[in-house]
Amino acid sequence: MGLRFGTDGIRGVANAELGAELVMALGRAAARALPARCFLVGRDTRRSGPLLQAALSAGMASEGADVVDVGVLPTPGLAWLSAERGYPAAVVSASHNPFADNGIKLFAAGGVKLPDLTEAAIEEELVRVLASGGPSSRPLIGHGVGRLSEEPDARHGYVDHLVAVLEGRDLTGMRVVVDCANGSASTVAPQVLVRLGADVHAIAHEPDGSNINDGCGSTHPESLAAEVVSSGAHLGLALDGDADRLLAVDHTGALTTGDELVSLFATDLAGRGKLAGNTVVVTVMTNLGFRLAMAERGITVRETQVGDRYVLEALNAEGLSLGGEQSGHIVFPELATTGDGVLTGVLLLDLVKRSGAPLAELAHDSMQRLPQVLLNVVAPQPDQTVAAPAVQAEVAAVEKELAGRGRVLLRASGTEPLVRVMVEAEDEEAAHAAAQRLCVVVEQALVRSSAPE
Repeated sequence: MGLRFGTDGIRGVANAELGAELVMALGRAAARALPARCFLVGRDTRRSGPLLQAALSAGMASEGADVVDVGVLPTPGLAWLSAERGYPAAVVSASHNPFADNGIKLFAAGGVKLPDLTEAAIEEELVRVLASGGPSSRPLIGHGVGRLSEEPDARHGYVDHLVAVLEGRDLTGMRVVVDCANGSASTVAPQVLVRLGADVHAIAHEPDGSNINDGCGSTHPESLAAEVVSSGAHLGLALDGDADRLLAVDHTGALTTGDELVSLFATDLAGRGKLAGNTVVVTVMTNLGFRLAMAERGITVRETQVGDRYVLEALNAEGLSLGGEQSGHIVFPELATTGDGVLTGVLLLDLVKRSGAPLAELAHDSMQRLPQVLLNVVAPQPDQTVAAPAVQAEVAAVEKELAGRGRVLLRASGTEPLVRVMVEAEDEEAAHAAAQRLCVVVEQALVRSSAPE
């Protein structure tokens, strides 16, 4: 079929790998695997968004499902609507990827990301749709063809929800620069912060269809940092194209990553007796410095594979209240069903205001990052390469040398044919040397696996 679900939905080059025909077939497959009388569909600001959304909606409607087009809305906004109305939802977005890409993210009724088994069922159904090319052999959900309708004002309820999370507190006196990545929160984020009383300066908030994530947003925080320093703001918030993640910069322009943000929130919630189970959920990519900081505070750390949906699954399984990723996907399950960058920004501003201390001081005190080196090795079958005995033996050797003062992680990418090599150590040079050494062993394993017998 060409594409499969990765760590966060399906992605590809718009109108090439992710063409209208494939997306229409995906809409049909989703409607079969997620039977519902209605689907909610939205998008980010990419030029390809209306085309692919129309194709997806047509596929769903051809299976008899009604489809409500809510227009441009952050991914967590669609998830919130899905939870409010009890319908499955789809977002046409490639998140932080460049403009040329696009993607499809699907939510089950209730606003939760799909489990692996459901994704596999949709993939199987997609193969059937593409193979048959004809109408469904199954009973249609509705009566022949579903209705297509538009609800362009759906964002207002989502904005009201974000304003209400502070339970009457406000952000008066807080000066903030918000970088909207020319994405789906370009209207929502400034509106929420202004309603909460903050002094807001928005940048990268004029999407033109091709400037999403272009030198801006959470993947390019340099312009935000410069604007925060020059304007004398208390801090800056950097969203990505679909606003499901957030990074921050302090008043000096220094970057605050997802690790520091989760550490701040965990410490704050624990101090107020609101950290359920006194436990926080993170992924395998989270810096060792975070784990050491949590140990000092007596906070338990649960670890999952990369992907905020796995973080959410762990949170729900144990009834916990906070989890997140280094990339800035942070989940507050009592307030949202997925990572929400605008929500995270509101809660961060509230935390800083309540503390009376600048973000720079809070972030410094929250944890001390160990140098972390990330390298990639191209591998046609990354899972097999990671599992190779010689590779595993070298990983064990490096871990023994680090003697608990560092960490090694080799994993197969969930979206690309890559082996991702990560090494953390007290010394950056040592981390680089160990990572390079592991890359050489991975490359040697690739040569051996491709050699003729």
